[in-house]
Amino acid sequence: MFPGFEIFGHFIGTYMICALVGIFTACPLGVYYFKRFTGEDVPMIFVFLFSSIGVFIGMHLLYGVTMAKYIPQLFTPRNFVNFWQRFAAIFGGSVFYGGLLGGLAAGGISARVQKLPADIVTDCAAPTIALLHGFARIGCFMGGCCYGIEWEHGITFTNALVASANGVPRVPVQLIEAGFEFALFVLIWFLLARTNRLRGRLLALYLLIYPVGRFFLEFLRGDDYRGFLFGLSTSQIISILVFAGSAVFLIVKRQLDRNSTL
Repeated sequence: MFPGFEIFGHFIGTYMICALVGIFTACPLGVYYFKRFTGEDVPMIFVFLFSSIGVFIGMHLLYGVTMAKYIPQLFTPRNFVNFWQRFAAIFGGSVFYGGLLGGLAAGGISARVQKLPADIVTDCAAPTIALLHGFARIGCFMGGCCYGIEWEHGITFTNALVASANGVPRVPVQLIEAGFEFALFVLIWFLLARTNRLRGRLLALYLLIYPVGRFFLEFLRGDDYRGFLFGLSTSQIISILVFAGSAVFLIVKRQLDRNSTL
């Protein structure tokens, strides 16, 4: 596809451009609805700023976990440059779930410190996550990472950043996931903007539906270097855990709401 271009000798990746489009589209939307519900916008901006730090750390850290077998190499470098090269190879990639969990943790801490209403913060954050990830997956497709399995009717990459993606037709799993995320965005945005249903539950709803889709989409992924356990990919295992946690949260919250009305 189109992994990027050079400007004044510097390579600009298409993935980064798509991610930035997602950030500057999704985050203002979340801030807008937070202000609509609370009358303030700055607190939500801080939530997103701290979340971005958590996303950055989390997505690289989880990628490093999938590359754990190479971590011992960090302790036998020939020199500092060699150490940095190895470190970049191990932690230089990114995993969505790592970014998601890291962002949620950092954003949650920011909201708690600012003493913001958790239900409003999470409701406003939910559609932004889906929208942002949808744009990011388009970036994955353009760059050729997170590629799909071989399929005779698929799309053939010729200059993907990941060399193993090139040369054979593949399922455009990145675009399928992008479409899935955009559909989730529309659903959650509608619930946030047009109805009073599921207040305080929209993030949990996203974390209930997305893992199901991601679990099955993983079977269409062809980049099998991402780490597996018990025949399942790292993301499939996390999907199961996130789905279970979200289901428990929704059940408990429903029971608590019932008890409060008695």
